[in-house]
Amino acid sequence: MPGETSRRYPAELKARAVRMYAEIRPDHESDWEAMGRVAELLGVATAETVRKWVRQGQVDAGDRAGVSTEEAAEVKRLRRENAELRRANAILKAASSFFASMPR
Repeated sequence: MPGETSRRYPAELKARAVRMYAEIRPDHESDWEAMGRVAELLGVATAETVRKWVRQGQVDAGDRAGVSTEEAAEVKRLRRENAELRRANAILKAASSFFASMPR
């Protein structure tokens, strides 16, 4: 689809692409060539997409430095929880201030 900037691929496809890359890499002259072939075989839009999946797979396996998928998900969850707690705290402060200003 022309102009489509966000296309979600299932996790199974990503995992398959990473496995395929590992299997066919020795048959190609470069990483990029192997990634392009995997993208072509699986119908993925670009080799860059496969490259990102492969690199993240290497990080998750501990073969490359970086933030693992699990760690990134935990940070995201904690940030969301922190934001919710800040909102709740602001509501409680406002309510406390309101009730403290009421005449007795």
